[in-house]
Amino acid sequence: MLNTATKSEAPGTEQELTDGFHLVIDALKLNGINTIYNVPGIPITDLGRMAQAAGIRVISFRHEQNAGYAAGIAGYLTKKPGVCLTVSAPGFLNGLTALAHATTNCYPMILVSGSSEREIVDLQQGDYEEMDQLAIAKPLCKAAYRVLHAQDIGIGFARAIRAAVSGRPGGVYLDLPAKLFGQVMNAEAGQKSLVKVIDAAPAQIPSPASVKRALDVLKSAKRPLIILGKGAAYAQADEEIKSFVEKSGVPFLPMSMAKGLLPDTHPQCAGAARSTVLKDSDVVMLIGARLNWLLSHGKGKSWGDQPKKFIQVDIEPKEMDSNVEIVAPVVGDIGSVVSAFNQAIGAGWTAPAEWTKAVSAKREENVAKMAPKLMNNKSPMDYHGALGVLKNVIKDHPEAILVNEGANTLDLARGVIDMYRPRKRLDVGTWGVMGIGMGQAIAAALETGHPVLAVEGDSAFGFSGMEVETICRYNLPICVVIFNNDGIYRGTDVNGANSDPATTVFVKGARYDKMMEAFGGVGVNATSPDELKRAVNEAMASRKPTLINAVIDPAAGSESGRIGNLNPQSVLQKKK
Repeated sequence: MLNTATKSEAPGTEQELTDGFHLVIDALKLNGINTIYNVPGIPITDLGRMAQAAGIRVISFRHEQNAGYAAGIAGYLTKKPGVCLTVSAPGFLNGLTALAHATTNCYPMILVSGSSEREIVDLQQGDYEEMDQLAIAKPLCKAAYRVLHAQDIGIGFARAIRAAVSGRPGGVYLDLPAKLFGQVMNAEAGQKSLVKVIDAAPAQIPSPASVKRALDVLKSAKRPLIILGKGAAYAQADEEIKSFVEKSGVPFLPMSMAKGLLPDTHPQCAGAARSTVLKDSDVVMLIGARLNWLLSHGKGKSWGDQPKKFIQVDIEPKEMDSNVEIVAPVVGDIGSVVSAFNQAIGAGWTAPAEWTKAVSAKREENVAKMAPKLMNNKSPMDYHGALGVLKNVIKDHPEAILVNEGANTLDLARGVIDMYRPRKRLDVGTWGVMGIGMGQAIAAALETGHPVLAVEGDSAFGFSGMEVETICRYNLPICVVIFNNDGIYRGTDVNGANSDPATTVFVKGARYDKMMEAFGGVGVNATSPDELKRAVNEAMASRKPTLINAVIDPAAGSESGRIGNLNPQSVLQKKK
């Protein structure tokens, strides 16, 4: 039913009216969008109030970037576009980082921002928060639209929704000038102007020839490998993917956000033998994974000297041959492609036993080497002792969602903590950005109702730490664990030039747990793995907002974590 705004009476007539505010709300509700992530302010404060009154959940953050990260990951989890609502100019710019992040990571998201009036912006007359937002957004997202007339609101949102979820998902910008909200029109005409999007992300069926070619190449392999990316997790074709992997018998390597599509403890999982399978494989099938920097572009030292043939499954044809030759490209949506694989693979073929046994032996060897490190009870803690505790927490609570960011905290947790169910690990994604933690944790708790364990480096937490107030305000079942080693990478650097702290050093002995206590949540200072275990288990049982300051040895960690090789070094400095 249309959410009418007012009635207007003229001599002998009565007309029911609506306006831009109500049409925006009705367009969202018609399309099943029931949550908005926002920071209120001019000109969208009343829109948030009205949306809340109309039954939409409106979650207010302390910073637009965090609201945007929440909307992006909500899109990833639900396959519906997450909506972030911001004010104009500075608020829009704050949200733009998250919009670009969503586009890069293929999360369906719509950034809706209020804006200044076109006639003033175009003449650059100095309006309040004047900015040509549409022009700025266009290069950084999948699509960008501006709505100038109330009767076009329905079409505007329909186009944004379809663009966000169709084909390769991504971010969309929708510009709503302040004047639009107050525009009034006939309520019946307004209702007719709304559009319910039908089949927004239609299946894209692969060609039979491409399916046969891919399976022929896979079956020709002596050392095949399947790499599962977060695109495979987004597809929610979990049973089809599991069936195909198990039918083939091929070892699989999950990228970080694909962990749990099949359990990391599955006998075919090669996560603990990553270096071996990348170097020694001869045929690699990529399902929803890209040969970008996270996979060393498919070449170089990480891939060894063994010649490789690549099979790639992706909905975007332009992804093929992006870094190396793809001998068997399969274009289509992952659910349809893997279903076709399952129908065509037939019986009687499985990966060569010599290869699968070698991968299994290497995995078991590496797991055994790691086990003693994860059982230490040092105080202050090192990363492995702390992560050994959290590994067991997730094993005991496989329904929990793990949010993870940092440098060393991210790199080590990705390898140590096993995941058992799909879409339960959320992290920094393709860009490797800092700051996604609290936004993603909040959206994960709201969208799923499951408890969230957010494992943060102390540097990463600083980008979104004020959102602990948001966590407490909405009483969310989120336990934040901050690995606090007093600095970026390490807390041991010294500035020899003057009395300023070194550029990578934070306040010694900082008590982040006090932040959570300040807003009514539970704060705990943990100095040993035993204390950490007790605190996290209590948080998971109580489902109360909790922040644990996990004291890590300041000397623990390495420069830039796993990607230290990307940090250029000065030859001149080395000579001193």
